[in-house]
Amino acid sequence: MASKTGTGAPRRTHPVLSRRALNRATLDRQLLLRRSPTHTPKDAVAHLLGLQAQNVKPPYFALWSRLAGFRPEALSELMERREVVRIVTMRSTIHTHTADDALTLRPLVQAARDRELNTFRKGLAGVDTERLGEVVRAQVEDRPRTMKELRVALLKQWPDADPFALSVAARCVLPLVQVTPRGLWDRSGQVALTTVEHWLGRPARPVPAPDETVLRYLGAFGPASVKDMQTWAGLTRLAGVFDRLRPRLAVFQDENGVELFDLPDATRPHEDTPAPVRLLPEFDNLLLSHADRTRIVPAEHRGRSWSGNQAHRTLLVDGFLAGIWRIAEQTGGHALLTVQPFGKLGRARRAEVAEEGARLLADMTSATSCDVRFGDFAAV
Repeated sequence: MASKTGTGAPRRTHPVLSRRALNRATLDRQLLLRRSPTHTPKDAVAHLLGLQAQNVKPPYFALWSRLAGFRPEALSELMERREVVRIVTMRSTIHTHTADDALTLRPLVQAARDRELNTFRKGLAGVDTERLGEVVRAQVEDRPRTMKELRVALLKQWPDADPFALSVAARCVLPLVQVTPRGLWDRSGQVALTTVEHWLGRPARPVPAPDETVLRYLGAFGPASVKDMQTWAGLTRLAGVFDRLRPRLAVFQDENGVELFDLPDATRPHEDTPAPVRLLPEFDNLLLSHADRTRIVPAEHRGRSWSGNQAHRTLLVDGFLAGIWRIAEQTGGHALLTVQPFGKLGRARRAEVAEEGARLLADMTSATSCDVRFGDFAAV
């Protein structure tokens, strides 16, 4: 079978990886085939190249599903010590990154932030973005500012500009972090921003060559195609990077003939390797970091983890998306976890899901009693 390289390379035939084989390899890289007993929370955040974090709680649930003995306080402590930060990086979304990655990955994806800025040019007529950056930097390095405060300051300079476009421009032009207590597990607050350099007390690094990030991406999400990597990073024109790295990589293809790259010494478990039930947060990296998501999301369930603009927390059964879940903490110290499967679960699977749910409630809530139920959200 001829492969679709997407890199301009000659068509060739490579070993085929089935959808289940890709599923097991990706789960293994994502620390989801078994909870890691050796990764610290900081190690895991680095290995995964960050955790998507539009909301405060998802990074905590993401690490709970991946690390043995994880305590939410451990990630909060890293944030308070400024060893991890919340910052806009890949796909123009907030991620929780290690301090080192915040200083390197943000420059790497700056070109995508520049392109994003171009889409708001109409609302930025007459705005000098270099001057805008200077104004924002002066504001947020004086003290952390809310976005409302930034808009007020920017509108004084450019009263005819669109307020929302000015907000987008501020986070595109400068690498702004959300300062604590925003993002902490046991307490939070409104979003207040400063520059990553000011918060960490060291300068951002020069724009790195993408080669090392491609290798790290494959280590966390591989085997993967060029388009997969581009989807994850929000970047384009990475085919040349893969071609340059080709001699250092193992090359496969999926069942559709799409060329896949991987680290040659990476583990690729057999497709029949058991995959435990996992309860993942909304926006989990696993579901959002490939152009072709069928390795995790069956075609018949595509779009079912979303309702309008709302992303649901997701259930994996046998390694694939199989339902959604939510927690309701009720009066009297009781917590209820409701699971809505997309199809029928056998008795053994239901028991496995219920056990995982009870473990999650015990570890991740302050409830003194808990219950796991199955059913449609609207009816429970």
